[in-house]
Amino acid sequence: MIKLEDPTLFRTENFVNGKWVAGSAGHIEVLNPASGELVARTVDGNADDARAAVDAAAVAFKSWSRITAKERATYLRRWYELILENADDLGALMTAEQGKPLSEAIGEVKYGAGFIEFYAEECKRVMGDIIPTVANDRRLQVYKQAVGVVGCITPWNFPNAMITRKAAPAMAAGCTVVIKPDAGTPLSALALCELAQRAGIPAGVLNVVVGSDAQAIGEVLTQHEKIGKFTFTGSTAVGKILMAQCASTVKKISLELGGNAPFIVFDDADIDAAVSHCVATKFRNCGQTCVCTNRIFVHETIAEEFTDKLQQSIAALKVADGLEEGAEIGPMINIQALEKMDMLMADALSKGAKVLIGGARHELGQNFFQPTLLTNINDAMRLANEEIFGPIAAVQPFTTEEEVVAKANATEYGLAAYFFTRDVGRVMRVSEDLEYGIVCSNSGVFSTEVAPFGGWKQSGIGSEGGKEGIADFYETKFHSLGGI
Repeated sequence: MIKLEDPTLFRTENFVNGKWVAGSAGHIEVLNPASGELVARTVDGNADDARAAVDAAAVAFKSWSRITAKERATYLRRWYELILENADDLGALMTAEQGKPLSEAIGEVKYGAGFIEFYAEECKRVMGDIIPTVANDRRLQVYKQAVGVVGCITPWNFPNAMITRKAAPAMAAGCTVVIKPDAGTPLSALALCELAQRAGIPAGVLNVVVGSDAQAIGEVLTQHEKIGKFTFTGSTAVGKILMAQCASTVKKISLELGGNAPFIVFDDADIDAAVSHCVATKFRNCGQTCVCTNRIFVHETIAEEFTDKLQQSIAALKVADGLEEGAEIGPMINIQALEKMDMLMADALSKGAKVLIGGARHELGQNFFQPTLLTNINDAMRLANEEIFGPIAAVQPFTTEEEVVAKANATEYGLAAYFFTRDVGRVMRVSEDLEYGIVCSNSGVFSTEVAPFGGWKQSGIGSEGGKEGIADFYETKFHSLGGI
C-alpha cells in the first residue's frame, strides 16, 4: 500500500460528470515497475464510458464556456494551490505506478502545476480584434471562442504533467476535457481529478476514463462529433493512426510525438558542462522521454576526454527503487521496454559497438537496466536511427560543423536538439540550421510552462506551453456588423 498523508487521493474509479463511477469492462491491475507488486486495482472503462464522458463534457461546456476568463482563472488557481499542497503525495503515487525516483516525480508534479498557474493568468489576456472598416455602415470584429470538448490521450512517462499541460490551457480557454491516461499509470490522473473537485471545478469540465482498450476509446475521442479538438502525446506510429481517425470529423489536432535528439559537443565546448548536461538529458526518467538525448556526436579532438568523463559520471549514478533515498535511475516501465534494450544492444554489438559500461539487465532484476555507454557506433545500427527510449548512451565522433549538422538532421524526427560551443557565431548558425522545434545551446534544461513545446517533421503538430499553447483551443470568428 502506498503511504500517503492524504489517503483520499488514492482513487481507483473513473471520474465522469463530477462523480466517481465504475467502469464497464472490469478491472485493471496497476503494477509497480520496480518490484512487480500490485499497487492498485482500478476500474476498466470502455468506449461506452468514453461516450458518456463526452456527453457530460458537452453539457458542461455550455455553461463553462460562458463564464468569464477571470472566473475560470479563480478555479484553476485553487486547483494549482491544492496540487502544490499535496505534491509529496502526488509524487509518491507517481513513483509507485511509474517508477521514476521520488525527487524526480515531485519535480514533475510542480512542473505540471506550473501550467495550471500560467494558463489561469494567460486566459485573461487572449483578445480579439477590431478591424478598420471598409465601409461606413459596417463594423468588423474578430472573436476568439472556445473550440468545445477536447479529447486527450496522455502517456505513462509523465502521468501528471502531460495531463496538466493539455487540460490547463483547454479549461482556461473555456473548453471541457475528456482524458484517457495510460492504463498502466492511471493513479496520477485520478488524484488530479480529486483535487480539481476540491477546487470547485464544476461537474463535467474535467473527466477521466481509464481503460485497457486504447483502440476503442481512442476511436471515440478522435471521431465523436461533439469533440472539437483532439490532443495526443505518444509515439509517432500511433499518432499517425489517430490523426487519420480525426479526419472523419475534421477536428483540430495537436500531436506531440517521438524524437531522435542529437547532442553535439564541438571542440571548443566546456567539456565538464557538456558531460553534466548529457547525463541529465540522457538518463532523465531512465531515458524514457521523447526529448532524451538519443545520438551523441563529439568532435574527434575531444572525443576521448569527453567519453572518459561521461563514463565516470554514468558509473556514479545510483540505480534503485524510486522510493529509496538518493535514487537517480529507476526501472523501465515494463518488460517490453526492457526487451527493447536487449534488442538494441544485441544489434549494436553484432555490428561492432564497444561497451564501456553497462550493457545488460541490472542485478536488481525486475525492469531495471544498467546505465550504458557505447562507442564505435555506425549508421547501420538501430540505435543510431531509432528512438532508444532507455538508458543507453552511444557516442560518435565527427570532424566538421557541416558534417554533424547534416547527420543531426538526417532523421524523420525533429523535436529537441542540444549542442555545446563557446563560439557565438556557431551558436547562431547551428541553432538556425538544426531542423528541430526545440534547440538548446550550452544547456540541456528547457522545460518550462512559459515557452512553446513542439516538434517539426514527424515529431508532431502544434505547440504546448507558452502563449502558443492556448491559441489552438479557440476558434476564430469574424463578425461583419452592418446597418450602422
